[in-house]
Amino acid sequence: MAEHEPDSLIEKITDKIHGHHSSSSSDSDDDKPSKVEAVQAKIFRLFGREKPVHKVFGGGKPADVFLWRNKKLSAGVLGGATALWVLFEVLEYHLITLVCHILILSVALLFLWSNASTFINKSSPQIPEVQIPEKCVLEVASGLRAEINYALSILRDIASGKDFKKFLGVVAGMWVLSIVGTWCNFMTLFYILFVLLHTVPVLYEKYEDHVDSFGEKAIAEFKKQYAVFDAKVLSKIPKGPLKEKKTD
Repeated sequence: MAEHEPDSLIEKITDKIHGHHSSSSSDSDDDKPSKVEAVQAKIFRLFGREKPVHKVFGGGKPADVFLWRNKKLSAGVLGGATALWVLFEVLEYHLITLVCHILILSVALLFLWSNASTFINKSSPQIPEVQIPEKCVLEVASGLRAEINYALSILRDIASGKDFKKFLGVVAGMWVLSIVGTWCNFMTLFYILFVLLHTVPVLYEKYEDHVDSFGEKAIAEFKKQYAVFDAKVLSKIPKGPLKEKKTD
């Protein structure tokens, strides 16, 4: 019995040591996610973005197209938009003319096919009945209504002089848009925006850490310059309606 006592004592000591190491390692493992989350929370993202870029674009098929998740589909959409731009801008084809020509060709082919099917002993074409669902139209109208009301509320706040930053942003945006409008027409501008939607998001997703770092520095510099401008100019502008001077 005396020979087994030292062995049991040594086993108890080793068990305690192993238990202490395992508990300390588990504690350190539990601390790691919190530290990682804390570091991730401190990472600056443009426009206060907390979701991934794919989720920002809705996370559906449009997001897959813009971020080139399906390269064939994205290339097809971009190629179709390029073909339309070349057709309308380079070849100077008109939209109404194109639609009418497509309808004339489609109706003529279906009419000839339907009448020639009896002579060539083939089945006539099965033309599906197309109807626009009421629910889809109501959802689109509701979405447009909400966006228009939001834009009108922002314009009302700006016009009432409540937010000078928004006022400067809207004026600067309209001024830039007016300059761009002198360079190209609406069709070319729409095509440029479409190409940017197919290139800028996917490039930003690939290099978002570098872009966010640069954006953080740029925003900090902008805030510094705006503070100087506010102290020298904006603070001297009287706020609110001017009071009439009392006459004696």
